[in-house]
Amino acid sequence: MERIKVRGLARIASAVFAIWGAVVALKAVYDLFAGQPEANLYAPAPWAFVSREQWLRYGGFELAYGLALLALAWAAWRYGGFLPEFIQRPRREPEIRLFD
Repeated sequence: MERIKVRGLARIASAVFAIWGAVVALKAVYDLFAGQPEANLYAPAPWAFVSREQWLRYGGFELAYGLALLALAWAAWRYGGFLPEFIQRPRREPEIRLFD
């Protein structure tokens, strides 16, 4: 018999989504309120290559993406609560043997 952890897989996926979503959402908030595009460093005048409207649209998309990842993390966490901690099943022999 082999034991396979099932709930842990959903919890790991939830943690990955939550961490990445938090990073993206925090960067989006920074970009929306304090940041500016890197193109402003090389432009003859600020906001010459990228307009403020384009920058805010990018920041809004980035914020929506981060919040969607956080929502996905919450959904995976909730779904993991319905799964069993582990399952047991008979060990199967592999169909392919490499060094016979």
